[in-house]
Amino acid sequence: MAICSRLVDNVRMQGHTDEIEAIDYTKVDWDRVRHSEYLVHQRFCYEYPAPIHDLRHQLMVVPPTTFGDQLRTIYSLEVSKPGKVITRMDAFSNTVIDVRIPLVEGAIEFESWVTLERTGPARPRVLPASWLHDPRLLTPTERTRPDAAIEEVALTLSRSGLQGLALAELANTWVYETMVYTPGATSVHTTAADAISTRRGVCQDYSHLMLALCRRLGLPTLYVSGHLLGEGGTHAWVEVVLPATDDLDVANGWALDPTHGCRANLSYLTVAVGRDYGDVAPTSGSYRAGHGGELQASKEVHLIGLTYEPTIGTS
Repeated sequence: MAICSRLVDNVRMQGHTDEIEAIDYTKVDWDRVRHSEYLVHQRFCYEYPAPIHDLRHQLMVVPPTTFGDQLRTIYSLEVSKPGKVITRMDAFSNTVIDVRIPLVEGAIEFESWVTLERTGPARPRVLPASWLHDPRLLTPTERTRPDAAIEEVALTLSRSGLQGLALAELANTWVYETMVYTPGATSVHTTAADAISTRRGVCQDYSHLMLALCRRLGLPTLYVSGHLLGEGGTHAWVEVVLPATDDLDVANGWALDPTHGCRANLSYLTVAVGRDYGDVAPTSGSYRAGHGGELQASKEVHLIGLTYEPTIGTS
């Protein structure tokens, strides 16, 4: 942790991460990883043509202290203007940062540094068994409400005779093979019904469609917002909650990525979970003014530590 702390301090002082000795994630054998460490550095800068008043801003960019095998070791957040900053947990145990600033004259910047650790091998998250019947995970939202097309696909998937994880993975594969990844074709307000109609979108749309199908199939499912090594922006996938095979008191959360048609591995870093994108938007808020603003955002995710399982016959 001391090494990570010095690394964060160096990045803050230098203002960039060019000097970080990052590990090439493309050359990692993720199935053999026992322990991994990451640095996530993000900036959000809002610029306004004239002053704004009563800024009420919400940030969901800091992962929770723990999330399954993921551990948050250090985090730092800087706000460029003086004001009130409150950190709280929401109903899903996400870390939410509320910022209140009376006056912003021209621009405001939020900058965060987070270090994380994960312990392999990748496995499902252990959850209370009550989550299997939680209506938040089973009830459609405005973004995931099924239409006739989604109903038809869900019926076809159900006729496969598969159940549980096998059925969820069938839905995951269907979305992956059906959708065409098309940046700019959708917005944060695009619904699952819109996505299946055009069959185009980005990870958010893939995930909303997967949520709609799984919930229609009776599989409790969460929207996951986070980072994937190699992805430029925030990534999204889903977590399907299923009964544990060896313990009636707990459930298992299986992370599936319909954008890539796979299970999530240790290259995925979770920031927040919710019913859909609306619960986990990285940055949102309101203010009083007669004009809008412009957002410039940047993100860097680095793999900074790695330990493999020992090879048989070695110590």
